[in-house]
Amino acid sequence: MPSLDIVSEVESAEILNATNNSARDLTTRFDFRGVDASITFANDIVTLKSEADFQCQQLLDIFAAQLVKRKIDPTVMEYDDQAMHRGKTFSLDVSFKQGIAVDVSKKMIKLIKDKKLKVQTQVQGDEVRVTGKKRDDLQLVMALVRESDLGQPFQFKNFRD
Repeated sequence: MPSLDIVSEVESAEILNATNNSARDLTTRFDFRGVDASITFANDIVTLKSEADFQCQQLLDIFAAQLVKRKIDPTVMEYDDQAMHRGKTFSLDVSFKQGIAVDVSKKMIKLIKDKKLKVQTQVQGDEVRVTGKKRDDLQLVMALVRESDLGQPFQFKNFRD
């Protein structure tokens, strides 16, 4: 029976590459010349530091643009709206959504069941397994999940016949 797993994950190596590219962009930006600003990556958290709150927001925009270039959807980022003030600098910690939360997986399963496709869905930890008799049904599920706006991007793994 054909099956596939729906997951939501981000590779740490791609985040590291986007961080390094953003730091390189930072050195060439005229508006950051002479400003103490940095972008660092440690323990799956990207830390944006600058002298002002609006500059942290600019760093966030630079980082999001680099994520897009690395084919990572910026909706995986989780951060506060306001940068935290520590001494002379402002900092903003950006973490990333890994896995599918229980409420999101329930919405996804309800979405699939509402289409009345001949597939079975099953939550397995932080991923959703979909099995069906036909490959075409699984491809319809993939298209449905891609089109839906559930607040995070999804990948499809283990597509088997």
